Amino acid sequence: MTNAWMDLAAGGSGGFPVWLIIAAVVVVGVLIGAFVFGSRQKRREPPPPTADEQPRLPDDGPVQEVRERREPDEMPRTDERTLPHELGHQGSRTASDQQRPRWDEGSSGSFGSGGPGGR
Repeated sequence: MTNAWMDLAAGGSGGFPVWLIIAAVVVVGVLIGAFVFGSRQKRREPPPPTADEQPRLPDDGPVQEVRERREPDEMPRTDERTLPHELGHQGSRTASDQQRPRWDEGSSGSFGSGGPGGR
């Protein structure tokens, strides 16, 4: 480093640089402003719900899990091209066979697992 760089780093005149004090005041001001803004936003929020406003369990107890096999609705058959926006929501319905599918006896269960396969 040359003497010119050292003089610039020291503030030139040898005194405490004024810009450092100004920057510190600005940073403190921004932090105080952020705290005031946050506390005002917090005061505008509704209060947390009281015990009487909390959700209640139904009279017949908790809702139980329903297990069923579903099958997709069929695609509409038309002679014209069907575009995605024309399909709408493609739902599903309860499957006619509610038996859970099982693996075939003697089958490997998945592709490439090294089972006997090749029937």
